[in-house]
Amino acid sequence: MFNDLSERSQYIFKMIVDSYMKNGEPVGSATLCALGDINLSPATIRNIMAELEKNELLYAPHVSAGRLPTQKGLRFYIDGLMEIGRLSQEEQQTIDSACATQGKTIQSLLDKTSQLLSGLSNCASLVTAPKSDKPIKQIQFVKLNSSQILVVLVTSHDVVENRILETELDFPEYALEQASNYLNEQLQGLTILNARQKILNDIQEKRIQLDQITQELVKKGLALPRQDENENLLIIRGQSRLLEDVKALEELEQAKQLLAMLEEKETTAQLLNHLDDAQGVQIYIGAENDIFAHSGWSVILSPYKRDDNIVGAIGVIGPTRINYGKIVPIVDYTAKVMHKILKN
Repeated sequence: MFNDLSERSQYIFKMIVDSYMKNGEPVGSATLCALGDINLSPATIRNIMAELEKNELLYAPHVSAGRLPTQKGLRFYIDGLMEIGRLSQEEQQTIDSACATQGKTIQSLLDKTSQLLSGLSNCASLVTAPKSDKPIKQIQFVKLNSSQILVVLVTSHDVVENRILETELDFPEYALEQASNYLNEQLQGLTILNARQKILNDIQEKRIQLDQITQELVKKGLALPRQDENENLLIIRGQSRLLEDVKALEELEQAKQLLAMLEEKETTAQLLNHLDDAQGVQIYIGAENDIFAHSGWSVILSPYKRDDNIVGAIGVIGPTRINYGKIVPIVDYTAKVMHKILKN
């Protein structure tokens, strides 16, 4: 494709895409002439635009309208013509400061990171948290009412999970305390999943010094479904920013569809599957990402690792005219900071 287009055609095409990303409007020959730095007549520019349209890099949304880049055109622009910006020292310091871990749990760090990305990119952001299948550091049962108990789980990486346990029995306070103490002792260095069968066997074979009521609470706590066994946590921030760029009813429906999709648990796993062999920032335009194929949005994602294994991803979601050149270095630098934090 690069060899098929003259340098002049590539220059005109880049101007069209840059204008589209800035204004979100079709670009005509008169607009290009008004931008200056083009010593070409409107007729010549129209001929070049016709050539670009023939190559499926541009299309006309209406008969009398200017031209917009196609998905193929945007990919051509990103792969060959886009200028990637550099983060200023101030921007790097902003990211470093927001991601500082002192006094924070991993969960609060990820939440802060998501807010940061949304603010810097002016788009919706997403952060997938690593599975919390780490040894349990602390477990506590807190009575909410006669039929509900809050189970607080803290992993060795200080990720906090809260689960509601529905019960038919009104457990006394002493049973909650004894069950917490027993499990904290038994789970040292283990995940609940790994320790579950051993503890249940001990109960069945009467090898523990707990009364019947407390044993029942221990069994219920162990049976409680946990997030780390099946799914990753997906943190979304700035959803309202997706609606700010909506210009038509069709786009509003697409935005609603995207937001609904982000609520589905399967979305997180699919996002990580896309990044299994990824190196660095990945850009998906519209239908290139089968997760969001029908929503008409672009996604910029980067994996972050722990011990050379991909454990999560960060990124932004926005319209196809998202400012790729500005956002790619933001996502890339933030992912590297996350990797460094988890490594340490």
